Amino acid sequence: MSRISDTRIRTREAAAQLLASGRLAHKLTVDLIYAEIRQGSRTTINDELKLWKDEQTRNDALSAALPPDVANAMLSVWALAVVHGEQVFGQRSEELEAEAAVATTRADALEAAQAELQATVRAIRAQLDDQRTQLAALLTELAHAQAERDSALRQAEGAVTERDVGRAQSQQALHDARSAHARELEAVRTHHAQHEAALRAEVDQATFRLEGVQKHVMLQAEEAREAQRRAEAEVSETRQRNELLVSEIQQISADAAEHRRLATRHERQLASVTGEVRDLQRDRDALARQVALLQGQIKGREEALPGSRTRRSARKA
Repeated sequence: MSRISDTRIRTREAAAQLLASGRLAHKLTVDLIYAEIRQGSRTTINDELKLWKDEQTRNDALSAALPPDVANAMLSVWALAVVHGEQVFGQRSEELEAEAAVATTRADALEAAQAELQATVRAIRAQLDDQRTQLAALLTELAHAQAERDSALRQAEGAVTERDVGRAQSQQALHDARSAHARELEAVRTHHAQHEAALRAEVDQATFRLEGVQKHVMLQAEEAREAQRRAEAEVSETRQRNELLVSEIQQISADAAEHRRLATRHERQLASVTGEVRDLQRDRDALARQVALLQGQIKGREEALPGSRTRRSARKA
């Protein structure tokens, strides 16, 4: 039996017990009934208590109008009818509650199905939005790829022009470096030859003077000691000049070594320029390969894009 029907029955039972204990029917309240049964809502108890009080009023009026035996018999029949009606009411309430539960379950299932359909619709709409976004992105990517292709072609043309200019500049720089190196090397050699000739002339002159002084000393050895001291002083001076000349020769040798070092540095610079020319050639080849690769990628993207071949056929037509 349902909870509501049980509350109504217990309300009637509690009212009958209170009435049997000496309470008056019209003084029974909802609080008294609730204190006895401890269940149900006060609204249900109030409704059922009103029905019970109305029945008691009708019973009292019937008892007063009929003989006691007849009144008791009618009350017994009425009590049985009420009990039977309550049982039928309880069964029907349970059936209605079961039907309501089934309807609620079906409604929940329908709501779940509707929610699932709405989710499916939202997913389909999201997919459509994604496809539209992807289509827009593909169109943007196509335009960007075409722009990149045009830019790459322009860059390739500029790179080829820059390569030709760089090659011409490199060749001119190499020619200028070689010419400058040759001129500097020739100047170093000329300076070295002139310096060496001058040094040899000074050495020869010093040797000649030394020999003359020695002859003069030998011829004038018998002369006065003062002349001998002057000769010795002149010999000492000549030796000092010889030492100075030796120092100058050493300095010239150091200068020659420095010139050789400069010549080696210029040769290294020449080798560096030659290496830069080779690097420029490698960069040119790498740039050509990049241009070819970029053109292949652009061509592949154009062939992979949907409808591109149809649009190209339509433009050709």
